[in-house]
This record gives sequence, C-alpha cells and structure tokens, in this order.
Amino acid sequence: MAKKANKDDEAAEGGAEAAPKSGKKKLVMIGGAAALVAVLGGGWFFFMKTKPVEEVTAEQAAAAAKKLITFVEMKDMMIGISAGPQQDRQPIVKIKVALEIADPKTADQVKPLLPRVEDAFQVFMRELRPSDLDGSAGMYRLKEELLRRVNVTVYPAKVDAVLFKELLLQ
Repeated sequence: MAKKANKDDEAAEGGAEAAPKSGKKKLVMIGGAAALVAVLGGGWFFFMKTKPVEEVTAEQAAAAAKKLITFVEMKDMMIGISAGPQQDRQPIVKIKVALEIADPKTADQVKPLLPRVEDAFQVFMRELRPSDLDGSAGMYRLKEELLRRVNVTVYPAKVDAVLFKELLLQ
C-alpha cells in the first residue's frame, strides 16, 4: 500500500511540474503576441501620423530652377604625402577639385581667396598616408576635411561641397 501511495504522490508531483511548464509556454506565447501587436500598432501610428507629401507647384519648381549653383575650379595640385612604414619613395597625390557654391555673389568673394585655399589643402594633405585614402570611406573623410578647411579659410563666405574631379595616388 505504501508503494501505491508513493506512486500516486510521484504522479501528482509530475503533474504539478508539467502544469507550470505548459503555463510558462502559454505565458511566453501571450507575451510574444502582445509584443507583436504593440509593434504593429506603433508602425501603424507612425505611418498614419506622418504628414502627406505636398505636391510641388510649377512656381516652386521654377524657383528651384532659378537658384544657380556656381562651381569654382581650382588648379591641379600635385602633393607629396607621407610615406608608409615600408615604402622607399614618397607617394604623390594628383588632385583636381571644384568648389560648389550656392550663390554666384559668394563665388566672386571666394575666387580671390583661392591661393589660401590651395595652401590649406597642401598643408593638410602633406601629412596624409596612402592608407588614409583607402576605399570610399577614406575619400569621404578627405572630402569632409577639405570642406571644413575651405569654409574656415573663406569665412564668412560658405562653400557647400568639395567635388573631386580627379584624384590619383602614385
């Protein structure tokens, strides 16, 4: 009889253990469903909350076309840059740059300052290593740094972008 009671107790304990497992599983499923509903509701709210895109009128298009962008060409520069650790000869960078300026009046202010801009470029680029120009990320960093230096040099005028027409590393 004692053996029979032990088996009943074990079965009751096993059933008690099985119930929480399925309860945890249900709780996880309900929590996942609630999270999914919350994410979908948030996405719906985001898309419904955004303002509709306004149509561009003919007047706005004409005004945008009237804004002239001016490009100021800089002369070609050949700059010797720092050699890498295992290089015998000094690498040379040939660079051809155009400056993008939104206002033609500003372009007239920038043109007399081009010798200062060239000097700023050369001073900066002399310290570069060939590894600094690797890949598109290196080119982007160079472009951003040159733009910063141009704007410091021509202040209060503002240059919108530095455009590479040619960049050759030998």
